[in-house]
Amino acid sequence: MLSVVQEVRNKQVVLNNYVVGFPKESDMEIRDSKITLKLPQDSNDTTSILLKNLYVSCDPYIRSHMTKYDRPTYVEPFTLGAPITGYGVSKVLESRHPNYQKGDLVWGFTGWEEYTLVTSPQQAQMFFKIEHKDVPLSYYTGILGMPGMTAYAGLYEVGAPKEGDRVFVSAASGAVGQLVGQFAKLAGCYVVGSAGSKEKVDLLKNKFGFDEAFNYKEEEDLDAALRRIHGRIPVCGLISQYNLMEPEGVHSLFCLITKCIRMEGFMVSDYYHLYQKYLEMILPHIKEGKISYVEDVAEGLESALSALVGLFSGKNVGKQLVVVDRE
Repeated sequence: MLSVVQEVRNKQVVLNNYVVGFPKESDMEIRDSKITLKLPQDSNDTTSILLKNLYVSCDPYIRSHMTKYDRPTYVEPFTLGAPITGYGVSKVLESRHPNYQKGDLVWGFTGWEEYTLVTSPQQAQMFFKIEHKDVPLSYYTGILGMPGMTAYAGLYEVGAPKEGDRVFVSAASGAVGQLVGQFAKLAGCYVVGSAGSKEKVDLLKNKFGFDEAFNYKEEEDLDAALRRIHGRIPVCGLISQYNLMEPEGVHSLFCLITKCIRMEGFMVSDYYHLYQKYLEMILPHIKEGKISYVEDVAEGLESALSALVGLFSGKNVGKQLVVVDRE
């Protein structure tokens, strides 16, 4: 008796054209395709996974994939007409990969679509199996996912804070910044953050426990506000630069000498081997209420376009994510 292979609609967010300047919703579109909910037959295939996507993560770095640069960059541009890709939380529908079984929940690099077929062995290796399900699944797009690991690695591994240090966090109300500030407080530091609105400044002081916070848009002399920095500057992103065709130069580099400052960029993927160590640290803090985490949740793939575009005008408050399916 032949089994019936189910073919279903697969709603996708695709890139229409490469972006110049700030992204617009018209640069993307919602498109319906079809997908067969069964892995293709291939006797040599030992790693493919079929996923049902539950949440996708809106992250500023995605903007770098939306432009085809004429200079070397560390990212490949998205393919026009193909689904946008990024971090998300998914359920395994079928698997030939030894690390994942049907019904497993995972987080990792997936498509902005309802279902994703992962055929690349390299991509399949980029998923983390979700073992702790007594916290919101959406947390694996943020505090328990890539942004959480970015905050952890940037502060503890690169910044190496000591009790009594003074820590400044830019973009402090975002997915990474809100965690860096709270981690620094746990380490006994004095923490100051900047954000782009009164609402966000209030959030930093009253929700996340920052010692001080200010609206950088109202700061007359930002250089003066930062001139007291003396120490280490971990750099994980530059959201103010992503929409510029010609990146701005760095000013006051002489201060790196006179203030004995070390500035170091890093890639979170270089620290994923510490993920289990991070979970051992962060999960008790979440369950004991020692860490607050704010999410900005958009419902449905249709809302993904405005959610992503809104990141670059500061519309989101907290970690921006999109619900694909709440299963």
